[in-house]
Amino acid sequence: MRECERLFPAVIEFTREMVQAYSVLGQESEALALVERRLQALDLPVTKVPMNDESLRASPHFAPVDWDYEGKHNLACALNKGAPGRSLVLNGHLDVVPADPFDMWTRAPNDPWEKDGWLYGRGAGDMQSGLAAMVYAVHAIQAIGYRVTSPLNIHVVVEEECSGNGALACVHHGYSGDFVLIPEPFGPTIYTGQIGVLWFKVGVQGKPAHVLATSEGSNAIESIWQIVPYLKKLEEQLNAESPVPPYDEVDHPYNLNIGKITGGNWASSVPAHAELEARIGFPHTMPVDEIIARVQQCVADAGNALPAFKDTPPVVQFAGLRSEGHLVDLKHPGIGCLADCHRELTGEEISHYLSTCTTDLRAFHVHDGTEGTCYGPIAKNIHGVDECVNLESVLLTLKTYAMFISRWCDIEKL
Repeated sequence: MRECERLFPAVIEFTREMVQAYSVLGQESEALALVERRLQALDLPVTKVPMNDESLRASPHFAPVDWDYEGKHNLACALNKGAPGRSLVLNGHLDVVPADPFDMWTRAPNDPWEKDGWLYGRGAGDMQSGLAAMVYAVHAIQAIGYRVTSPLNIHVVVEEECSGNGALACVHHGYSGDFVLIPEPFGPTIYTGQIGVLWFKVGVQGKPAHVLATSEGSNAIESIWQIVPYLKKLEEQLNAESPVPPYDEVDHPYNLNIGKITGGNWASSVPAHAELEARIGFPHTMPVDEIIARVQQCVADAGNALPAFKDTPPVVQFAGLRSEGHLVDLKHPGIGCLADCHRELTGEEISHYLSTCTTDLRAFHVHDGTEGTCYGPIAKNIHGVDECVNLESVLLTLKTYAMFISRWCDIEKL
């Protein structure tokens, strides 16, 4: 563990570099390039895993998106492919959610800073510090004169926040294993399950007119707001329908979020179009097709009931996340190994965390039934203003991953 402490400043430096790259959707190339250079400097072989791939698009688990994948890729590091022994995947996502408006932050979100044992910046918590810790955990073993001899795959992926297609691409191209660890910033706990998540859009048409006679037009922006109560009703139905255990012990596990609304083109014209983008959670036992059908029916009900849509009904589209939920197998030997490592490092029994969101564990679970969990640093304000990560918890993540690798994988003295 002394080697982990020696390497810790490099972990934080690496995290800072990723934060500065500000890898939001469509702008991930700079961050991918710096991670690729860092992996190469640590003697970890790097392969680019493409996303503009017809076989990937044909996967039943691929999430359709409305942006271009030309030239887009993830990074994978495959050690000892085909070797005997238990295999392991370490998966971390590089992408971050937008941080604007920047002026709400204490300092610019892509200008990392430290205060009172916390590192601030967009992505510092979710989840670039965890990504840095998992990479340096592998390097720590090498740095003390050992090498892993069983199969070990490192994933550095994009689009965890919006489609899941990055991790899916890595698994689809064969970078899988017997167990996966993801250092998401839920703290040093065993992540026990996640709900399903669906992204969708609702578009409506109005009738344009000059504001001198607004009654001659139909305001699409005003109309689209009338659909929101119907979506909220669906949210309440999902939460009222006897949530399946263990989510019956969670208050309101399935949340609707109206995340974006656009519409109109001129302040003095009645807007002829509007669109909302939303995310809704659903039970881990519910198939994706079922929640899609329920959203479609919900929007259709609004269109049939509301006079604003008498002539032109609202249109619903699905792009981005469409992932089913699942529960983690807590009897898997990987879970026991992780719990043992945590206990030896902290002197405490590990706690559990049941999530009402989703992670890239979905790609491993649905594609080939690979078990795994999340264990990572402690973060605050993820997706919010002044996102930050606790530095001491990053060090614990680094040590835990290094110990786990040394016990789960086969290693030998160089």
